[in-house]
Amino acid sequence: MISPSCSLSLFIFPLLFLPILAQTIIHGTCKVCSQQDPIVNYQFCTTSLEAASGSHHADVRGLGRISIQLTNQNVSDTRGHIKTLLKKKYSSSIKMRLNDCFELYSDAVTDIKHATRSYKSKRYDEANMLISSVMDAATTCENGFKEKRNIVSPLTKRNNATFELSGIGLSIIHILRDATKLEQNPLHEKPHYFRLVV
Repeated sequence: MISPSCSLSLFIFPLLFLPILAQTIIHGTCKVCSQQDPIVNYQFCTTSLEAASGSHHADVRGLGRISIQLTNQNVSDTRGHIKTLLKKKYSSSIKMRLNDCFELYSDAVTDIKHATRSYKSKRYDEANMLISSVMDAATTCENGFKEKRNIVSPLTKRNNATFELSGIGLSIIHILRDATKLEQNPLHEKPHYFRLVV
């Protein structure tokens, strides 16, 4: 017969390893993402996902959902920030570019919401296209400020975050699409990262 103290230890012992397992999934996923896509920064990926609510109980698909949520938050917050900046006194050149960025991020807000629904429905090609549009919006916004000399973008940090968060989402979608193909045709050779998904 198992003593109460022994049964308690049997219950606690696996719980001690849950954070380690979660951290392994996050770090493993970020490692694969950074290896298969040079735009994904491993440190940025792990820091962003580890800080997100629910990430320590998520599988790879869950981490993809979280990365899209983080992108959504960043895009919505950046749009609001641009709206605030437009009320301040800037040169006409900067104002013009801020207006362009406001339009780009307004479209991005819509795109990332649609991407979230597509991802939840496992329509990965559609989600991929929409998240790519969000990434393009951040790039186009930032490049607008680089077109003219002596203008410093007030959105560089936010644009970079949008770009990198989008990249994480796209990389995880790539992993999941490969896994889906393997489920449909198990004779295909498994990629080295397939163990993350199953």
